[in-house]
Amino acid sequence: MIKKGLKVKVLAGKDKSKEGEVIEIDRQNNRAKVKEINMVKKHIKTTKEKKGGIVSKENFIHLSNLKLVETKIKNKKTEAKK
Repeated sequence: MIKKGLKVKVLAGKDKSKEGEVIEIDRQNNRAKVKEINMVKKHIKTTKEKKGGIVSKENFIHLSNLKLVETKIKNKKTEAKK
C-alpha cells in the first residue's frame, strides 16, 4: 500500500522510470502527488497578499502508474523463536 512519505517509481507517463517521495494522497480518486514528478505550470492571479505569475507545481498521478520502491519494516516476525 502506498502511503505518504514512501519512495515510489513512476511506471507510465512523461516521467516514466523516475523516482520520488509521496507528498500527498487522494484516496477518493486513487491519486497521489510525488515530489518533483508530473510538474505543471500554474498561472496565479495577483492579489494584495501574493504576487502573480507562472508557478511550477506537482500534479496528481494515478496510483496504478506508481510502484513502491522503499518499504519500511516495522517489526521482524521472521526470526525463529527459541
